Amino acid sequence: VGYTNQEIKVGGKSDISVSLVSANRELEQVVVIGYGTASKRDLTGSIVKVSGKDVADKPNANPVASLQGKVAGLSIVNSGTPGRSPDIRIRGTISIGSVSPLYVVDGIFNDNIDFLNPNDIESIEILKDPSSLAIFGVRGAAGVIAVTTKRAKAGQVLISFNTSYGFKKLVDKIQLADAEQFKTLYNEERANLGITTPFDYTPWTANTDWIDAVSRTGHFNSNNLSIAASSERNRFTMGLGFISDEGMIRHEKLERITISINDEVTLSKAIKVGVNFNQSRQNLPYDATWVLDAARKVAPMVPSGTKSVFTKNPYGLDSGYYDLYYGLPAIQNSGVDNPLISVENTWNKRKRVEYRSVGSVFGEVSFLRSFSFRASFYGDMSNVNTRFYNPLYQAYDAATDAPFNYSTSTSVGESDQTYKKFQQDYILNYKKTFGDHSLSAVAGWTTYYYSNFNRNGSVRQSSTGSPIPNDERFWFISNGFGDALSQRAGSDQRERSTASALVRALYNYRGKYFINGSFRRDGSSQISPANRWQNFWAIGAAWELTKEDFMADQNLFNFVKLKASTGVLGNQNTYGYDYPYYPGLIGGNAAVFGTNVYLANSQAYLPNPNLKWETVNAKEVGVELAAFKNRLRFEAAYFDKVTKDLMTFIPGTNGAANGLDNIGSIKNSGFEFSGSWNQRIGSDLTMTISGNLTTYKNRVLELASEGFEIRDGVSATSVGNPIGYFSGYIVEGIYQTYSEKLKSPVNTQFEYGPGDFKYKDVNGDGLITSADRTIIGNPTPDFTYGGTVSFNYKGFDLGVDINGVYGNEVYRAWGSTESPFQRVNYPAFKINRWHGEGTSNWDPILHQGHRINYEYSTYGIEDGSYFRLRNLQLGYNFQQSLISGWKVRSLRAYANVQNLKTWKNNSGYTAEFGGSATQFGVDYAGGALPMVVTFGLNVTF
Repeated sequence: VGYTNQEIKVGGKSDISVSLVSANRELEQVVVIGYGTASKRDLTGSIVKVSGKDVADKPNANPVASLQGKVAGLSIVNSGTPGRSPDIRIRGTISIGSVSPLYVVDGIFNDNIDFLNPNDIESIEILKDPSSLAIFGVRGAAGVIAVTTKRAKAGQVLISFNTSYGFKKLVDKIQLADAEQFKTLYNEERANLGITTPFDYTPWTANTDWIDAVSRTGHFNSNNLSIAASSERNRFTMGLGFISDEGMIRHEKLERITISINDEVTLSKAIKVGVNFNQSRQNLPYDATWVLDAARKVAPMVPSGTKSVFTKNPYGLDSGYYDLYYGLPAIQNSGVDNPLISVENTWNKRKRVEYRSVGSVFGEVSFLRSFSFRASFYGDMSNVNTRFYNPLYQAYDAATDAPFNYSTSTSVGESDQTYKKFQQDYILNYKKTFGDHSLSAVAGWTTYYYSNFNRNGSVRQSSTGSPIPNDERFWFISNGFGDALSQRAGSDQRERSTASALVRALYNYRGKYFINGSFRRDGSSQISPANRWQNFWAIGAAWELTKEDFMADQNLFNFVKLKASTGVLGNQNTYGYDYPYYPGLIGGNAAVFGTNVYLANSQAYLPNPNLKWETVNAKEVGVELAAFKNRLRFEAAYFDKVTKDLMTFIPGTNGAANGLDNIGSIKNSGFEFSGSWNQRIGSDLTMTISGNLTTYKNRVLELASEGFEIRDGVSATSVGNPIGYFSGYIVEGIYQTYSEKLKSPVNTQFEYGPGDFKYKDVNGDGLITSADRTIIGNPTPDFTYGGTVSFNYKGFDLGVDINGVYGNEVYRAWGSTESPFQRVNYPAFKINRWHGEGTSNWDPILHQGHRINYEYSTYGIEDGSYFRLRNLQLGYNFQQSLISGWKVRSLRAYANVQNLKTWKNNSGYTAEFGGSATQFGVDYAGGALPMVVTFGLNVTF
């Protein structure tokens, strides 16, 4: 089983050596589809299956992060924050609202899989085409990631232990000015501002690399124990896992404990029942997402202070250290401080703990040979409790040579976020073969309920009383020390539900002509009664050419299948509103009645009784083939998706109220290619090369009205252009002289002169106005790609994974469009600034008052293409002859390096930046990804 048939000539030999050759049965593999499974060979769409072992041995607490570069059409932007979900898009950006895929874990609908232990995963399927997605109805348009957890294998008792340990560090640091460069640039800027008094740098003698000051070498550790046992009637699996994942930033750490139990019991030939349960507890990491951005702003002359010389402050304050240096207020007086002051004094005063329970029970009855009925009940409940305490602490002020009271008041806050999700599935299956005809059908009814209830409160110390103690016992609202008049409380909550009917049929004739059809009718509590129920459907067809007589005599192709599908999918986009049909309110207003002022709410938008969910008209055509004795496998597909009835927020004009309407359309199209070659080289060495490539083309076809534009910072969305394109001025150079200024089109927006940007007169009217803003970049790449090269020699294996993108731009917000009123540290490239005629034609003059140089423009546009050596892994599987005496079935040791090297062209930590549907690809000096080195051991008894 699992190996190819071989013919071996015995002759007169008494000793026969046989090497088993694995059979690549990818075409016969069973894949997860909506509400069931099917042989991949019987399907008409595009489903990619990734083995759980491909994510289990990677140093990612979130298993989806390990899929980067593995699947055509799957775009992943990972985060350097431990455990944080990646930004994921399948076949492009389909909406101006919701773009994230649906996760389905053992049948349970989820928005994320943060609760899963990567070692508990058997396989991950990525569903991309209309034929496989329509069955998910209103949640299918953005794609589906289906996860199957491990089950016990029949007749086996296995105990497995997996452990890995490693470290991570920051690479590809952004380049900032050092102390001498800062002084040079700052002195010049002061002179440009007309300030002639020299600045006294005497107290500021450091040359701090602030990125190094706030970062560290983090450590990663994962331990997992699983037990799988199976008898004739019972299959039981249990897993226990622990992950400790330190981030690159000081004190950033995720700790997660998981337990999973799966039990399936066959009561009789006709009845089967089962239970599946996952429980996780997470100590969520200190929120350090702001630290790198804060660090790059601090002037390098400010000392950081070191942990080794921290001295408990002697000034009677509750906690803190006085030798963490205060910032440089004489220069950076707009909120730019030493970030370590906050980090070192608050990291252990923030407690965020999440408990999550996800489980299901089912019962299945088989009858009349061809029928089975399965009833399943699912639950997903979680709670995130957050507590924070703001202590008293000091910093050292170098200018006065004395401690500085950085925090002068204590306070406590607490919040609870509770999520409850319940699902019921009642599914009838039918499977029958009639001679040359084969039919598999599913019909069912399903419901889904979602709720979120949030509560929060806070209290401050009394202005006349004692501080709230620095003791966890008092980090609650009613602690006996807080000022009762300062207590604040708030809450928000939401509920929604759907009910759905579904049907699907998979038919084939003689195993070579295939038709797949599916239909789903969804009803939603969020939509008005007029449009509460919507229909979604798809139909697909395929033809396996290699089973035709005219292919019988050829020896090149082992398998060729042509396929096509079309359908209408749904997208549950609420454009930021929980109940888009019902009236919404905006707080923060006030009304005056007599001498009293009352808090008031105003209407957020006009409710629209005709609102409905967005729909995506999707099409796909493709080919699958295997050739050269199955050594080559190749798939290609063209996809075309048109999103209609975009739920759009329309701002009111001339006093009219805001509104929501289904106006707009977006088109995504492209090609996907994936392939692999398996080659045996001699008797002991095999090589496998695989790769994928996806092209993207995105265009907005329609919006609310002619000239309507959605703006989100530098990003804009308008008809005829890609979604979220970068909008701004085109920089043609820098004015070198006043004479050049006089000869150029007049800029009516700003005061300007030599050293300032010269913008292009796009519309040719002889003036530079806001009408000259145009497309300056596109964050959607021309194509993405990934690949793997692996070798197996005796017990050794070596694998190399790569991934990359090409043809997109990123917008560097730092160093280009930051507030001119906040003096932050200079990017290193500012040393090339204009400081006289002919000195620069790209980096402008240093002058905070020259607002013209802070507009969105091509000055911030950088090439977003990159090539990354994503994973490098070397492993060894010990031979049975070496471990049989230890009563060990298998033993594997490996070393893995993730993000070893990235070749890129932009200035940021990375070239990839996620975001919202309408703003992504913007570099705010964040997004840093670490290089991670891990060593692991897998043992099975």
